[in-house]
Amino acid sequence: MRKKVVSAAEAIAILHDGDTLCCSGFGSNGVPVELILALEKRFLETGSPKNLTLLFGGGPGDGAEGGVNHLAHEGMLKRVIGGHYGLLPKIGKLALESKVEAYNLPLGVISHMYRDIACGLPGTVSKVGLGTFVDPRLEGGKIGSKTSEDLVSVVELGGKELLYFKTFPISVAFIRGTSADPEGNITMERETLTQDVLALATATKNSGGFVIAQVERIAERGSLNPRRVKVPGVLVDCVVVARPENHPQNLNGSYNPAFSAEVRVPLDALEAMPLDERKVIARRAAFELLPNSVVNLGIGMPEGVAAVANEEKILRYMTLTAEPGVIGGVPASGVNFGAAVNPDAVIDMNQQFDFYDGGGLDLACLGLAECDPQGSINVSRFGPKLAGAGGFINITQNSRTVVFVGTFTAGGLKTKVEGGKLQILQEGRARKFVNRIEQVTFSGPYAARTGQNVLYVTERCVFRLAPEGLELIEVAPGIDIERDILAQMDFKPIVNKPALMDARIFMDEPMKLKETLLSISLEDRMQYDSKKCAAFYNFQGLRVMTRKDVEDIRHAAEKLCHPVGRKVKVIVNYDDFQIDENIADDYWAMVKDLHEKYYTHVSRYTTSAFMRMKMGTALESRGLAAHIFETQQEAVDSAAEND
Repeated sequence: MRKKVVSAAEAIAILHDGDTLCCSGFGSNGVPVELILALEKRFLETGSPKNLTLLFGGGPGDGAEGGVNHLAHEGMLKRVIGGHYGLLPKIGKLALESKVEAYNLPLGVISHMYRDIACGLPGTVSKVGLGTFVDPRLEGGKIGSKTSEDLVSVVELGGKELLYFKTFPISVAFIRGTSADPEGNITMERETLTQDVLALATATKNSGGFVIAQVERIAERGSLNPRRVKVPGVLVDCVVVARPENHPQNLNGSYNPAFSAEVRVPLDALEAMPLDERKVIARRAAFELLPNSVVNLGIGMPEGVAAVANEEKILRYMTLTAEPGVIGGVPASGVNFGAAVNPDAVIDMNQQFDFYDGGGLDLACLGLAECDPQGSINVSRFGPKLAGAGGFINITQNSRTVVFVGTFTAGGLKTKVEGGKLQILQEGRARKFVNRIEQVTFSGPYAARTGQNVLYVTERCVFRLAPEGLELIEVAPGIDIERDILAQMDFKPIVNKPALMDARIFMDEPMKLKETLLSISLEDRMQYDSKKCAAFYNFQGLRVMTRKDVEDIRHAAEKLCHPVGRKVKVIVNYDDFQIDENIADDYWAMVKDLHEKYYTHVSRYTTSAFMRMKMGTALESRGLAAHIFETQQEAVDSAAEND
């Protein structure tokens, strides 16, 4: 029997000066505290190991002293490469003061780097980060004057511009699980997340490095269910059993069995938000939710969207996700961010970013800190505060729709919602809509070029990203545009004829959003753009179950197209479209009839490969060209080619 169980001090003794250390942990979740404290103790007592390179993804810390903050000693660290610094203020301080070489790379890129290091590849290639501070034509992800080496470069592959992130071997990995046997097999049954522990262990082992696993208990050899073993013993060099106080599920010190999917909790027990500016913003953002959509909600203000969706009883009609691998349920907030209650699945973080980067998100709702006239956003760096990008860049660059949420001004803003109107009692001291942002975490020009749908939601108004920049499209009742909006911005947005925000947002009773969500009229789904000479049909989530449904679509299309007086191009969104097999023939016969009467060219798109195949067969059998694509942009490009 190969006994790998050792003390923390024995495990830490293998680190040498100049090693590259990678530490697991997403925020406050699953941080290997015992190993971190043992490493700090050795350095403080002996001055070694020094000049370490520290690599991390989700910023394992608590926003104060905990987690990797214990390693923020001058001389101990030479270089830091991280995804999110918001909960690591001590590490961030070293970086900003140029006491270490430091880099901030997208969380998803770091997550994928583990796999590429494991494969022995020289680098990771991704489109994520183009146009942002990670792009070497801006900052290359560097922090501080001491950082000179280029880790990011621009390359072209397959005719596309991409970013290349240099990889490097990992000397030592700190990972964490729940149970281990004497051979080092690791399970994670009481952990909130599986994180990237398998990819990280594989990367380190294939680098010739040393993998140290922290667990809370030892099981008998051969007793662990092999299907529950997350990291096999062949990848683990030694196991350390942590003291209970150094193995909290979360750095807030508590243990919640709902976070480890040991119990499910009744969502009715969640309290409704009070009607204030935060709820107003969350309510307006919730209007962008669609049936059967996959959604990511960021930390902070976006968390309110989940609370509103729960209050409106619409959570069951969509799937909420979080970047560390949570799918379904309700993502946790605050210091618990990353965990979730009642999830449908918890997968590895690198797999979640595969899904995100490939366009799997229908909607992302994230925070709004600074915004410039082109719609670019900064959430990563503010003077002496380094938050880092985290998964923000991966998520915002690849989601079909992005909604940025935040108050219009910051620092002392006081509002009142009364009588269906919003009153500004005291303006915030700091402006958010400025001529120049400190760092580009989201590129408005890049999003405009790709045709992404982007909204900016505040308590008093809503902007959208237009090709020319920010356009004011909605204003809250009770708000004066000149006094409360334009006078509080450093630049003037595009202002045409903004509409009033929905009155229900400012009433204390529920908005009955369920009825709105599930009953989008065909008139609202089918629009004609005279400038582009094209009709756009949004059939996302549409259910066609009866012959009456088929005839309703026919009549709506005729009502829209007949008055134009000539045939038009049509672009149709078939995402999550469902049709009863018994009336499918009627539907496609109706489609052919409309095509012959009113359409010059039809481009259809859906992310469902099965739906693309079914539609292609149905169209081709009726002599119609099957212009069916996976993305909206491909469908739009196809329509443009047929001008």
